[in-house]
Amino acid sequence: MIKRFIIAFAGFVTVVALLGVVKASQIQEMASMDRSMPLTAVTTTTARSAEWNPTIKAIGSLAPVQGVTISAELEGTVMEIAVDNGATVAAGDLLIRLDTQVEEAQLDAAKARRDLAKLQADRALSQSLADVAAIEANIAKRTIRAPFDGRVGIRQVNLGQYVSRGTPLIPLQKLDPVFVNFYVPQRSLPLIGIDQSVDVTVDAFPNTVFEAKVSAINPQVDSDTRSVWVQAVLPNPGEKLRSGMFARVEVTLPQINNVVVVPSTSIAYASYGNSIYVIEETETAQGRTSLIARQQPVELGAKRGDMVAVTKGLNGGETVATAGVFKLRNGLPVQINNEVTPSQSETPQPPNT
Repeated sequence: MIKRFIIAFAGFVTVVALLGVVKASQIQEMASMDRSMPLTAVTTTTARSAEWNPTIKAIGSLAPVQGVTISAELEGTVMEIAVDNGATVAAGDLLIRLDTQVEEAQLDAAKARRDLAKLQADRALSQSLADVAAIEANIAKRTIRAPFDGRVGIRQVNLGQYVSRGTPLIPLQKLDPVFVNFYVPQRSLPLIGIDQSVDVTVDAFPNTVFEAKVSAINPQVDSDTRSVWVQAVLPNPGEKLRSGMFARVEVTLPQINNVVVVPSTSIAYASYGNSIYVIEETETAQGRTSLIARQQPVELGAKRGDMVAVTKGLNGGETVATAGVFKLRNGLPVQINNEVTPSQSETPQPPNT
């Protein structure tokens, strides 16, 4: 029995030893396979320090410095339209003339009475002069002239049409310069001042930045929105910009902030906090050096084009991943491939916009 037990125990030890050798071989083979697996490729850039002026962004609209829809002061029939739609006019130019035949006949009669009254008493003369002045005033009100230089719009009456008092006739606007009207939050009121620079962009000219100057700040805060109405003056030579255009406004503040900037594609956005993957060298157990991705929580500031300011979490000079951050995790080995990198412009001009 003892001999059989010794033989069985020796067989058991032999089997365990063989299994251990096989398992060790498998582990060694798997380790060898892991080292040969391809690394995660990332593009990188260097987080750089920069001086940025803080800005206030707002939405606004363009308005004429002078604009009015000219209306009829007296009723009458349109006898003459002296301008074409969209024409440029000067102050005093004739726009529309209403029928004044009755008034002109009355004026001739009044002038005749005036001349006759000159030969009579002063009282009669004064009455005749008043009649002449009244009729001349009626004629003038039926002869509509441009009150200022500008450009007329599309007329709203036709020849022969009878218009009553107050009927809109034709719009007239002065388009050089134009106003830019926009609102800023009440907390930004201390940061806005007269003659402050304002960058304006419109959809009609997406690659052009127009420069305006703050000309007025409304003294009253809107009680519904808690915002302040600000008005800037924008030169408009050639009248490229038109009243009513939608405008994006950016007010540059005078103070300067030192920030660290990275491409916005570097940010791993998350509801619990944003982060960036810093690419660092590390030493392996075999004494080799490799690159790994280290997840770094950050706090973000303003954005400019493709770039975003990091206010906390980076010191500048770090190598950060700029693409493929969604597939990274903390401690993951990576390799750098910068053959194609994302855009890193503060003022990008993408095509087909």
